Amino acid sequence: MRWYLTGIVVSGFGTTAMWLVSGIWVKSLTGSDSLAALAAFALWAPVLLGPLLGTLADRVRRRPLLVALNTAMALLLPVLLWVESADRVWLLFAVLVLYGAQGAVHEAAEQALVATTLDARRLGTFNGLRMTANESMKLIAPLVAAGLFARYGGGPVALIDAASFALAAALFALMPVREERPARSAKRHWWRETAEGVRLLRSSSVLRPLVATGGFAMLLAGVNGAAIYAVVDSGLGRSPAYVGVLYAVQGVGSVLAGLLTGPLLRRVPERTLAAAGLALFAVAVGVRALPYGATALAASAVIGLGLPWVLVATMTAVQREAPAEAVGRVAATANTLIFAPNALAIALGAGLVAVVDVRVLLPVLAVAGTVWAAGLALGGAGQGEDPAGGLAVRGGQGAGSMEGGA
Repeated sequence: MRWYLTGIVVSGFGTTAMWLVSGIWVKSLTGSDSLAALAAFALWAPVLLGPLLGTLADRVRRRPLLVALNTAMALLLPVLLWVESADRVWLLFAVLVLYGAQGAVHEAAEQALVATTLDARRLGTFNGLRMTANESMKLIAPLVAAGLFARYGGGPVALIDAASFALAAALFALMPVREERPARSAKRHWWRETAEGVRLLRSSSVLRPLVATGGFAMLLAGVNGAAIYAVVDSGLGRSPAYVGVLYAVQGVGSVLAGLLTGPLLRRVPERTLAAAGLALFAVAVGVRALPYGATALAASAVIGLGLPWVLVATMTAVQREAPAEAVGRVAATANTLIFAPNALAIALGAGLVAVVDVRVLLPVLAVAGTVWAAGLALGGAGQGEDPAGGLAVRGGQGAGSMEGGA
């Protein structure tokens, strides 16, 4: 766990910095707002191929795959030093697409490695710490990246990201994990294995409602995110820069959420935590409609607390429920179903904000989220769910086991 989380912190710093700078880089070279927005789309687009890309994580050993993916990005990112004018922006977009594809495979391989090497009773704690590590980097990396870009341009940020990938590759290579090579019949076809991952997710009565809840939460989050500038402007009467303050407070809430997740998942099922997280998130979104600075800050903190609970609960359930040999495919499929609605909702939210007052829009989102959370909680009542997932412990029984004091 220590080796893995260190790798997450290192790579998370570089990734957050690069994701922030990519849009600014495109904007500074081309002057185009639309092309700058497409930079984010280039990073998100490969998520739509998640089920197909995730199959790779089930065909090979996961730790060597993580090492190879991080090494490849460390070698690729220095190419961006040639992006010095508008006519070379295409190179930045090409790298961003590959970056997004690498991220989709990396996420599937991470979840599969954790699920098959870590004691199932510790998955909730681990995923919570992973969330804390990621969110902590989001509080630091944007400031560093923005400062570097303003003074030196995008090249140094790309080199820092490359160095973070190289260090993460070394940490994953040193991680004390034993893995067996996945057993795979010669008759198995890539498309059939991908379809099997989709089928496993669709047939699971435990995962279906959780993944649907995650997708719905991210749909609401996309619309809420699109409305944030209207909240700051017309609601609070602040400058657009105040959005950064709200996001920083939200990040603090997410760090706290990660620290609380493990203890909570030892006491309640994933479904209950997801319902509670969605309810908190929805109520906080509604509170944002109030024109007061104090309530806006409090709402941001609660949004940061509630939304990660939905995502971590779903991730933990996938790791518990999916067969060890198919965790990568199931996790990648779940990620696609959860995060694709967010990208669509951002565009939808931009249109809604133009025609609907946020004092009406945000309470509507709050009602929708609260009703869904209640339905999820009531649907799980009386099913006798075990907080540990009701499954046998996988540690030492799957594709590998974690050595040492994991």
